Amino acid sequence: MDVEKSGKRTAPSVTVSRLLRMKADGEVIACLTAYDYSFACVLDEAGVDVTLIGDTLGMVIQGQKTTLPVRVEDIVYHTRCVVAGRRRSLIMADMPFLSYVDEATALRNAGRLMQEGGARMVKLEGTADQVSIVTALARAGVPVCAHLGLLPQRIHKLGGYKVKGRDPAGATAMIDDAHALEAAGADLLLVECIPAALAERLARELRIPVIGIGAGPGCDGQILVLQDLLGITPGRPPRFAKNFMAGAASIQDAVQAYVTAVKSRRFPAAEHCL
Repeated sequence: MDVEKSGKRTAPSVTVSRLLRMKADGEVIACLTAYDYSFACVLDEAGVDVTLIGDTLGMVIQGQKTTLPVRVEDIVYHTRCVVAGRRRSLIMADMPFLSYVDEATALRNAGRLMQEGGARMVKLEGTADQVSIVTALARAGVPVCAHLGLLPQRIHKLGGYKVKGRDPAGATAMIDDAHALEAAGADLLLVECIPAALAERLARELRIPVIGIGAGPGCDGQILVLQDLLGITPGRPPRFAKNFMAGAASIQDAVQAYVTAVKSRRFPAAEHCL
């Protein structure tokens, strides 16, 4: 069995089926981004359940203005680095911009992320227009996380970083998209920058876990960008983020405080809701 061993403690590896059980049992799922071996070790030791190698690396690692310049090769490289430090958490890798424009392209690039990078799940942005892609990936045995709400890869089309699903029509469309993606075979849903009430409804209606970022406390789990958690992202931090380094004695303590706050539903609080 794939396990983490630390002294006398043996913890089972987090899997897709484990995440489903966590949702059923009401256990909140703690997720964070990481991009290298050292931080992967810190997150794993703190009990992070899902580690995402996000295309946010374009901004927080490469210094890009958006996530769009990130290549599949970049995600493969950083995923491999993170996997080297992983003992327990489920490793999820972003499929970058234009890496899943059709089924064949999606299958080829997802295969690279899993075979070359070592990812155990891939994440892709998009509404119900991605149903055929999700279906193809699921049929091929690739675990998939769908991503709704604010879609950073479509930032130029959307005209900026804005909260999604505020109006009734937008909320209804997102609910329909979520059900369609679940039916297509998505194993997880990440919702970004949507009203807390809408996120809570999605978590209640869907069988699969719903992970939120800027989506309120009613989700089945939470995720943050690691650099936001550490308070080192240049510029103004997102409203939904919290600097867990404030008052912490070490990075390890800050990450552990985040995991504890998520698991106890103390984060996000009202001031982190959009």
